[in-house]
Amino acid sequence: MSTTIFSHARIVDPSRELDETGSVVVQDGKIAAAGKEALNQGAPEGATVIDCTGKTIIPGLIDSRVFIGEPGGEHRETIASASQAAAAGGVTSVVMMPDTDPVIDNVALVEFVLRTARDTACVNIFPAAAITKGLEGREMTEFGLLREAGAVAFTDGRHTIANSLVMRRALTYARDFGATIVHETLDADLASSGVMNEGLYASWLGLSGIPREAETIPLERDLALARLTHGNYHAAKISTGMAADAIRRAKGDGANVSAGVAIYNLALNEHDVGEYRTFFRLTPPLRTEEDRIAMIDALKDGTLDLIVSSHDPQDVDTKRLPFSDAAAGAIGLETLLAVALRLHHNGEVPLLRIIEALSTAPARLFDLPGGSLKPGAPADLAVVDLNEPWVVSETGIRSRSKNTCFEGARLQGRVLQTMVAGRTVFSI
Repeated sequence: MSTTIFSHARIVDPSRELDETGSVVVQDGKIAAAGKEALNQGAPEGATVIDCTGKTIIPGLIDSRVFIGEPGGEHRETIASASQAAAAGGVTSVVMMPDTDPVIDNVALVEFVLRTARDTACVNIFPAAAITKGLEGREMTEFGLLREAGAVAFTDGRHTIANSLVMRRALTYARDFGATIVHETLDADLASSGVMNEGLYASWLGLSGIPREAETIPLERDLALARLTHGNYHAAKISTGMAADAIRRAKGDGANVSAGVAIYNLALNEHDVGEYRTFFRLTPPLRTEEDRIAMIDALKDGTLDLIVSSHDPQDVDTKRLPFSDAAAGAIGLETLLAVALRLHHNGEVPLLRIIEALSTAPARLFDLPGGSLKPGAPADLAVVDLNEPWVVSETGIRSRSKNTCFEGARLQGRVLQTMVAGRTVFSI
């Protein structure tokens, strides 16, 4: 039995509302102790002791919205390369979206992801299966079989289901299997050819806009159906104050709903698009500064349950185009924690709440191992220097694609070591 002791660290564990100086003891891939009481236990013979004075230990992050090219788009990202990028960002578990070629809508594809992850990935990869076959929004997949094969949630990824009857049935069936429906809400007709937030700035740039209502209208429908079916519903990524208000009301009504926000909607606004910078072509689009502040407030008060990277690798051929023609999406696994820590350093959101939204909450919502440093939990953790400055550079990105919103950004807070099941998968 191998033992590693991280001593004299600041330990932040939202699962126990813990923020104190102490030690973390890892034995045989699990947490044996974590807290100030572990400081005086002494080190068993043969233990590896790491002095973490001035460092912080957090549960490994769980990113519940990650797009990976494999199968079919390995030139953009493979399961192996995504896992390496995740490890560098302190992410120990990812929920992989079904937007692949072929789509993850059958048992064989779920098994393929799990098998490939077991053979090539250095972090935990959990597949989410499609709600509808081919992501076409019409015929539902076999929830029971997919759940049994290992699918941890059901989502149509980037696609919004327009048919209300299909969504009602999906919520009902998912409820019966104890699963969650994860949905990205965008009214395709209302959004039409829009490529950024609708407003004065889009008009100045001569670009078609996406109104806030394009997000809110399908969301309100979904929330009504969640109330009707008593199913578990998760709004994948919201970006407006209007949407946050809708989630807040639904939670007040007692509906089984939750919501996430993409890290870029917490950190950036529509003006970051600048002069047609296609790395800022995103879904949902960057909104107004007022909406960004509303997202931060909703995160702080618990209306928003979790933060996701919405890691979506795109290659040069799909990004180096006119803004209206460029593919939407940005990578984010490696910068997720550091960008979120801006909210801590600015005093906008407490550190414990940020780590909860990045780790403990997704573990709870999707019934995943991890998200905790309590004794007996898997030793999935990250050692972080909350104050170390660093600059995001293309040469340092481990993802196969380089389409980051934060290239050249000066960030504060760096992952020094990442451990999965007691095994170090990244270290500086």
